[in-house]
Amino acid sequence: MRTISALAAALVLLFAAPGMAAEIARIKQSAGEALVQRGTARQPARVGDRLMTGDRLLTGKTGRIALTFIDDTRFAVGPNSNIDLARFDYDRRSKQGQFLTKVNRGSLAVVSGQIAKSRRDAMRVQTPKTWLGVRGTRFVVTVP
Repeated sequence: MRTISALAAALVLLFAAPGMAAEIARIKQSAGEALVQRGTARQPARVGDRLMTGDRLLTGKTGRIALTFIDDTRFAVGPNSNIDLARFDYDRRSKQGQFLTKVNRGSLAVVSGQIAKSRRDAMRVQTPKTWLGVRGTRFVVTVP
């Protein structure tokens, strides 16, 4: 009986771990027309929602989203934005990682966290026409 219980507990941890490890950020504020797209599914951006690599943040004319990443990076997404959380790998122990955000349209204000401080170009922002290697701590990107 103990073996079955231990096996069941191990299976729960095995299948639960990928979902827990996939969280990269949480929504702290949301206003107006604000959506999170995961794959083909879209849902309203709600305070407390967990975000994952590959999610897309979409806002309309009145939309805004504020979020905090697990490395303490903070984003403020402005109106009429389309932003992809393309890559986020972070090791909490070493405070090292890689971060790529694609700003397809709109505006994004950033206060960088641990990844940007870990090494040169560990955090990058891509727009339709440029690549930015983040070395500072605060900046704004606007794509018409």
